[in-house]
Amino acid sequence: MADDRFHVYDTTLRDGAQQEGLNLTVADKIAIARHLDGLGVGFIEGGWPGANPKDTEFFRQARTELDLKHAQLAAFGATRRAGVKAADDPLVAALRESAAPVVTLVAKSHDRHVELALRTTLQENLAMIRDTVSHLRAEGQRVFLDAEHFFDGYKSNPAYALEVLRTAAEAGADVIALCDTNGGMLPDELAEIVQEAVQTSARVGIHCHDDTGCAVANTLAAVKAGATHVQGCANGYGERSGNANLFTVVANLQLKRGFDLVPREALADMTRIAHAITEVTNVTPNSHAPYVGMSAFAHKAGLHASAIKVDPNLYQHIDPAAVGNDMRMLVSDMAGRASVELKGRELGYELTPDTTKTLVERVKDLESRGFTFEAADASFELLLRDTLHGSRRRHFEVESWRVIVERTKGGELVSEATVKLHAKGERIVATGEGNGPVNALDKAVRLGLEQLYPELAKLELVDYKVRILEGTHGTDAITRVLITSSDETSEWATVGVAENIIDASWQALEQAVTYGLLRAGREVS
Repeated sequence: MADDRFHVYDTTLRDGAQQEGLNLTVADKIAIARHLDGLGVGFIEGGWPGANPKDTEFFRQARTELDLKHAQLAAFGATRRAGVKAADDPLVAALRESAAPVVTLVAKSHDRHVELALRTTLQENLAMIRDTVSHLRAEGQRVFLDAEHFFDGYKSNPAYALEVLRTAAEAGADVIALCDTNGGMLPDELAEIVQEAVQTSARVGIHCHDDTGCAVANTLAAVKAGATHVQGCANGYGERSGNANLFTVVANLQLKRGFDLVPREALADMTRIAHAITEVTNVTPNSHAPYVGMSAFAHKAGLHASAIKVDPNLYQHIDPAAVGNDMRMLVSDMAGRASVELKGRELGYELTPDTTKTLVERVKDLESRGFTFEAADASFELLLRDTLHGSRRRHFEVESWRVIVERTKGGELVSEATVKLHAKGERIVATGEGNGPVNALDKAVRLGLEQLYPELAKLELVDYKVRILEGTHGTDAITRVLITSSDETSEWATVGVAENIIDASWQALEQAVTYGLLRAGREVS
């Protein structure tokens, strides 16, 4: 198991699951727990057994289905109710019966919350903490305590907030996590309060929400002030503005502060793990997330590219490989020769100075007309190949295409597309029907070419985006279409621009098919 001197504690499955729109099944939670264990975190908070059937079932299944190599499971729950013995409280019993080696109890540390929310006395709240912690310890479970609303409580009544920590520690709690539950703290003030908490001799942890945008900074400030236990959520999930992003916290502490938190090879797998978890949660990944975002090491400006060509570290704070990410060059109208040269090298091409100059000029000209290549690598590679060969090279030529959209008597809209193509010395006429004009064109092209290129059967259009570029022209505006395609193993994006949305879509679709054939090893003769 992970080193006990410093804890990395994940609460994605409990606190992170409170994010709006996030709904995890038991199978989802099992899958995410495996990914987190692969990262090497020390503790995974599985949920609140007894409070809802899903979390109870998770702990039941975890006994047989989770073979954790690094992490221990923690069951979350509350201290006993006022006026009831811990041994007799059914929710405390559920924590015992979860079989989790660690129990994390949430307790009030804000005097107003005790009196207004719990509707009990300050002394009874301390008794609830003492009784529940000592009971679970006697039952053989390790106990952590989340001091809820601690920082607001400290501002209201510092003596009482600190007494909560002392009481929990004296009863046997191994760690007391100070919770910025409302997420309103800033790093300097938070650090001062953490230093006061550390003086109680309790082992202190930190749990931050991101309502001020400071959750990660607050977590790092708490560690510098003496906290030896950090809590957070994968990808910064959580209610409202989210929790401290555990990936950012771990990378900062390990790569910037020298903490040995997770195995180096696991840290190098962090980007894959972050994106794998987004697939389970079905939440679109933040492309600008620190360390693991697709754009975290993406460079666009020509000045940056010139420096990176000399030394990548001039515009990067770490080697992207340390967290399993890659440096990416974005080609745009801001690109200079270095950007294009490096992008070509990234795609596997060594460009001559003359080819680079020509390609830069073509990119700037096309982007001035509305094209964008920073989000359409496949279109850029096709442009690069055409520039290298001195002419347009494709697997098929287009004679014409036509789309008809018809509304039936029943009110259903049906699109029919006909394409006339030339490929391998044959003239091909194919018709396809779809739920929209682009879908119909896609089906017609593949129907016409699949006999010559069977690999197109695997090609799938997975995303379609439209942007109006010149809004002042109304319906005559320039339209840009981005199409993302897949061949079951990877994805690529292509772009088309025209005044007619169907024409722009056709351009992107034609390039998508061409690039798919190149990926399948079909070179143009």
